[in-house]
Order: sequence, then C-alpha cells, then structure tokens
Amino acid sequence: MIVTIDRSTCISCGSCWYTCPGFFEQNPDDTFSQVIEKFRLDGKIGEEQPPADLEPCAQDAADLCPVQIISIDNT
Repeated sequence: MIVTIDRSTCISCGSCWYTCPGFFEQNPDDTFSQVIEKFRLDGKIGEEQPPADLEPCAQDAADLCPVQIISIDNT
C-alpha cells in the first residue's frame, strides 16, 4: 500500500491526523497534512508506505478526508 497526499489542496481540517495519528500529522510550518517522518518514502512528506498494522486507519483517513486528497495505491 502506498499512500499519497496532495498537499497543495489540503485544507488542514485535521481529519487524517485525528483518524490515524500514528501515521499522519500536521506540518508545523504550513499546517498541512504530512506523513510522520519514519514512514516517508525517500523523505517525501506526502508519499509513504504504512506498516501493515496502520493500513486500516490510513484507509479510513483517506475515506474520511472531506476534500479527498489522500489516495491509496494497493498495487
């Protein structure tokens, strides 16, 4: 599972980091959503691979995002 956040259209609602706080967090500089550093792919703050135990909550966060900026690739 690869999770990608389109940070350019994030509205900083907090839905993802409240739904899955072990994986998502608010960036302190621009207030947009980002992935917690230890899960980032190649250091990208908006692209990541969650561990298996966090996949369900990452999927829930994507489903609950009011502006649908979190995409999931299960390939």
